[in-house]
Amino acid sequence: MVQSRHFKHWPKHLSQKLETPRKTIFQNLVESAERFPNKPAIIFYGTTLSYSDLIEQTRALANYLKTKCLVQKGDRIILDLQSSPQFVISYYAVLSLGGLVVPISPMNIEDEINHYCTDSGARVAIASQDVIEEFRTVIDQGTIDHLIVATYSDYIGDTFVDEVPKGISDQKIRWPSPQLIDWSETQEKTIILEESNINLADLAAILYTSGTTGRPKGCMHTQESVMRNIEGAVIWEAMDSTSVLLSTAPLFHVTGMQHSMNAGIAASGTLVILPRWDPKIAGTLIERHGCTHWANVPTMVVDLLAEPTVEGKDLSSLQNIFGGGSSMPEAVAQKLFERCGIRYMEAYGMTEAISQTHMNPPHELRKQCLGIPTFDTSATVIDPDTMQELGPNETGEIIVAGPQLMLGYWEREDANNESFINIDGVRFFRTGDLGSFDEDGFFYISDRIKRMINASGFKVWPAEVEATLYKHPAVKELAIISSPDPRRGETVKAMIVLNSSAKNSTSEEDIISWSRKQMASYKIPRLVQFVTELPRSGSGKIQWRLLQEAEWQHHS
Repeated sequence: MVQSRHFKHWPKHLSQKLETPRKTIFQNLVESAERFPNKPAIIFYGTTLSYSDLIEQTRALANYLKTKCLVQKGDRIILDLQSSPQFVISYYAVLSLGGLVVPISPMNIEDEINHYCTDSGARVAIASQDVIEEFRTVIDQGTIDHLIVATYSDYIGDTFVDEVPKGISDQKIRWPSPQLIDWSETQEKTIILEESNINLADLAAILYTSGTTGRPKGCMHTQESVMRNIEGAVIWEAMDSTSVLLSTAPLFHVTGMQHSMNAGIAASGTLVILPRWDPKIAGTLIERHGCTHWANVPTMVVDLLAEPTVEGKDLSSLQNIFGGGSSMPEAVAQKLFERCGIRYMEAYGMTEAISQTHMNPPHELRKQCLGIPTFDTSATVIDPDTMQELGPNETGEIIVAGPQLMLGYWEREDANNESFINIDGVRFFRTGDLGSFDEDGFFYISDRIKRMINASGFKVWPAEVEATLYKHPAVKELAIISSPDPRRGETVKAMIVLNSSAKNSTSEEDIISWSRKQMASYKIPRLVQFVTELPRSGSGKIQWRLLQEAEWQHHS
């Protein structure tokens, strides 16, 4: 039976259920602009856009998309943009027309972009000028009819004195191709068209998952599934019109999209957008603008606390620091509490659920814990082989059900059949994550099913080893992977970035010797490699799979 024991730990000031949304995503912006027309909506490198500015520019772009690009309800529009005012404007402009936003990572290269454009059937794209060359094939082949080109520096304030990274500060490039449209052309003053008739059941977005094998799959989300998650985030994280969100999580990714953009606009808050993660600038922005909410991945907290220039910054305005994607190491969480006086709110979610399915209750923030199922969400654990439900403290595959789940994968019925399971008439999504729940109904993750290391028959969960190694004072970041071993089959390897103060005083053997005192012998990294950095995805997650594949190829 799907467990419900978590309700005894539910925040007493919150209802256990949310009402069905009564408005669409775009209506959140409309209402915030009506309530607070002169309030800062976006702060970006010295430029401030009020809510009045934001909706005016959004409607101008929507008008251009409809009259010049002939975008109609149901059309898919590619957004290939870093976090920026142009991303927010584009996102809401597309939704105002009943179009589907298809946000992709600006790190994508030509072949990946070809897949997203052809798979989604998009005919229009909005992209920044630094990635235009990657669209060359889809333009030449006629896949994309119109490509609106954004220049980030258009929105940099004239008096901004802090450092702006290259790519963001680049001056405008003029493009001769007729398919390439400069952003400024979309902002001409025109008659605002009547808004499209949009229903909560209409599709709003297709978001592509990275996938473990094969090509990325598109997750189909409706207006309602996105809105359910937005409203849940606003309430759970206690956002209101006084909230100031530090937006460092990429907006093309569900964490940033929902918790650093959509929730902030729904609450009529202010978005302080930092497109390229830089702990020095982040510390300055928190102090300068009094940021209250910060959604991130734990690696960003690691960077912020390790940055010497942030030590003297006033971070006292922070009220909620929220994140997921990987567990927050206990040692780092303790440093955060000592520095800022607040606990890290861990959560769990996925693209298929447009972000969170589990969150830690504000009054009971447990460490290295996914939390409890959030509003109107059910979750349990099953044996991935027999599909039978398991009990407390038994490890199996986490499955979830709730109104924030996607309808399914875009034109991939085969993947839908593999990814969903029915229990007592309820449709559950198979997350592919191994975990368990305790007697209180709090969920914990062990690891991805396919990430387990089998060392001489002993099962090693990399996330567990990583959490332990983060306690070592010399470790800044790390990833645990498997390495082929002629005797054990697989062995445990640690890829480690050292803190700057420890680079000349820490050896591989130091790490191994320390580990012997911290964990069972079969979990100890037999191999340690120091590296200057670890590869990260566009959303900031450490890409352990790239390291894993490279390790095995090296030994093949």
